[in-house]
Amino acid sequence: MNAETQKRIYISCAPGLEPGLIRECQALDIERDKTKPKSDPAIDLTSGEDKGGIEFDGSDAQIYQCNLYLRTASRVVVRLGEFYAAAFSELRKKASRLEWELYLHPAQPVDVKVTCHKSRLYHSDAVAERVKGAIEDRLQKAPQEADKNKPAQIILVRLVNDLCTISIDSSGELLYKRGYRQAIAKAPLRETLAAGLLLASNWQTNSPLVDPFCGSGTIPIEGAMMARHIAPGITRHFAFMDWPTYQKELNQVFLDQARKEIQPTEQFFYGSDRDQGAIEMAKANASRTGVNGNIHFACHAISDLPHFDNPGSIVTNPPYGMRITSSKDLRNLYASFGKLLRASYQGWQVGILCSEDALIAALDLGPAAKTIHLTNGGIPVKFSIFTISK
Repeated sequence: MNAETQKRIYISCAPGLEPGLIRECQALDIERDKTKPKSDPAIDLTSGEDKGGIEFDGSDAQIYQCNLYLRTASRVVVRLGEFYAAAFSELRKKASRLEWELYLHPAQPVDVKVTCHKSRLYHSDAVAERVKGAIEDRLQKAPQEADKNKPAQIILVRLVNDLCTISIDSSGELLYKRGYRQAIAKAPLRETLAAGLLLASNWQTNSPLVDPFCGSGTIPIEGAMMARHIAPGITRHFAFMDWPTYQKELNQVFLDQARKEIQPTEQFFYGSDRDQGAIEMAKANASRTGVNGNIHFACHAISDLPHFDNPGSIVTNPPYGMRITSSKDLRNLYASFGKLLRASYQGWQVGILCSEDALIAALDLGPAAKTIHLTNGGIPVKFSIFTISK
């Protein structure tokens, strides 16, 4: 294999966001590989073990594009190799045959992350040590240890039933780290999850978007970026940029194209929160993305949410569960919110992220048109989508 041949690429996402990821990949002309058995966790999107995702044969160009454009992806990795290993000597020998020189410079710092399940090699530190030894065998220099002053190439090693899969991370920091959210309020929503909620809600980018519990502004900012066609990775540094085979000129073509695709919008975005500090954070975050002129942020309670002339979508992440003290009962808040929606937002789509069925029931909006199961900060949550009847 050389740098120009097809590579096995795996794109991961948080559980529940797979449909949105598939839609995004299809927009990039990437299709799921339907040749692998359904039991493969990279294809069985109901599997939580790999946290969902898709796998396909692709090129360097697609690696660059996926990192640049995908809003719901967590990480883009290249499958470097797959083999059976039941002994440490076998692991090191087979791993040393892999083409590490395509992705690593000699003595480059590496961070080997290992998971072992139902395998004779179950000691993750020992597995990582053998993989580093294999890299030294191939490149004739031992990789350095990762530290905060030197960016390390992440290597993912997964052993299941003695089958070892070794992958090279192309993203670096997880893709939810767009770079704009330097200020965060309590219980922040990851950017990838916010984008996934917008995609799942079927919000149309030519219609208004309102978040009455906006916190540090992630949902309206992600919506404004979508409406203006701002690629989420346009200001990011990715791990693939440090590979020996990195094609800087090719990636520059994609970056230049992404900048040309950015367009103005007259669409309306509104974010409010009763915490003035959160609103200031939201304004600062929006400014870093260049969408601050597209979003109106205001500090007030939901009871003061203004009336809007044209219907659109409300997508929001209200307080719930571990985000509040146990002494608080939020049912009154949700009941008031539901009453406001029924009175003033007929014809609107409403998507609400919440962990508790009792709070959703307190909205009194009837059965949800669609419910998606997700996790937020380790808490199982549901994204319930309603249409407010006229």
